[in-house]
Amino acid sequence: MTVEANGVAPQGDARRHVVVIGAGAVGSATAIEARRAGLRVTVVEPEAPGSPHGASYGNAGWLSSHSVVPPALPGAWRKVPGWLADPLGPLALRWRYLPRALPWLLRYLASGWTEARVQRTAEALRSLLADAPALHARLAAEAGVPQLVEQRGLLHAYRSRAEFEGDALGWRVRARVGVHWEEWPAEELHRREPDLDARYTLGIFVPEAGHCRDPGAYVAALARHAAAQGARRVVSRATGFRIEGGRLRAVHTEGGDIACDAAVVCAGAYSRPLAAAAGSPVPLDTERGYHVVIEGATVGPRTPVMVADGKLIAHWMDGGLRAAGQVEIGGLDAAPNWRRADILLRHLRSMFPALPEGDAAKVKHWLGRRPSMPDGLPCIGPSAASQDVVLAFGHGHVGLGGSARTGRWVAQLLAGVAPETSLAPFDPKRFG
Repeated sequence: MTVEANGVAPQGDARRHVVVIGAGAVGSATAIEARRAGLRVTVVEPEAPGSPHGASYGNAGWLSSHSVVPPALPGAWRKVPGWLADPLGPLALRWRYLPRALPWLLRYLASGWTEARVQRTAEALRSLLADAPALHARLAAEAGVPQLVEQRGLLHAYRSRAEFEGDALGWRVRARVGVHWEEWPAEELHRREPDLDARYTLGIFVPEAGHCRDPGAYVAALARHAAAQGARRVVSRATGFRIEGGRLRAVHTEGGDIACDAAVVCAGAYSRPLAAAAGSPVPLDTERGYHVVIEGATVGPRTPVMVADGKLIAHWMDGGLRAAGQVEIGGLDAAPNWRRADILLRHLRSMFPALPEGDAAKVKHWLGRRPSMPDGLPCIGPSAASQDVVLAFGHGHVGLGGSARTGRWVAQLLAGVAPETSLAPFDPKRFG
């Protein structure tokens, strides 16, 4: 039997109709891989793919195959009060939202309570991310935008050896799952990054990682590629399912029912009610993130860089110099707090002191909503009510990077082929 490069045999039944709910990074990759597997595909999405409404549009663009360490590590609970008290800190909380967020936050902290738990999460995430740059390079080439994906490595900058050793657990865990890196002492760091502030004296460079120069344009290109391969798009919002005897018969949308044989829920931060409608109530919440872009900037990093003291990422996008990161817990519906973006801008100017104050009109702000599970692992697998409804959401900080592999795995499930990797760690049923 011939097997294509994505591990799915090409004999998929073209009469099997799959509805992909969501046209973000995960949904578009899933639609492409489902078509590659020979399935009939309809994509349901109310917004233009790649638009600013999507979580991937404004993210940091990292295809970080080494992002295997969950945000909550042992002892994180001790740091939370300090983060919240620091107006420039990496974590903000909308206090009115705390009663709703508290169960999620407690699970979030518990998931990283011991190094053993962190290691298990890292092993699962490594299976999702290990070759993300290569998978995205392939998708970008197929979609006609090869220039948007680069594999030039990623840099972590520290102010001191002691600050790096404060992250020792995370790097120890990465080493165990096969991540390799180079250490750049101060002289080497500033030879390679002459614009970076002198307070940074140690660089940790991960050669295997990559980045995307314009995530919004990339997602839009993937959606166009899926359409060119035969995926049909319906501009509407999915609202639920008609499941009879454990078999999916239709997807309900605001524009009417779509008869189908299978469906994939990859609606990002909006996936929770759809998962519940498919019998899988899961503790999905959002980690709101902001970005700033300085258009026309001429000072910045040579290599995409994350600084340990600000917990943000800076690198060049096609639209300018972007800084992205940090976390705000506030739910889906709260209005933006643009002060959080201003904080990113202050950090960015601190990282690169030669950046001119410039014209405020050249600074663009954005807010996105990362769909996050409290244990740091996405939900990927069949729903409780029907094997025909596959869940694929909750990727948190690795949605763009993990989307290519997720699409392959979901296509394999839909085509009745055993996934190339065990999906047990991602099983939505792990929440009961």
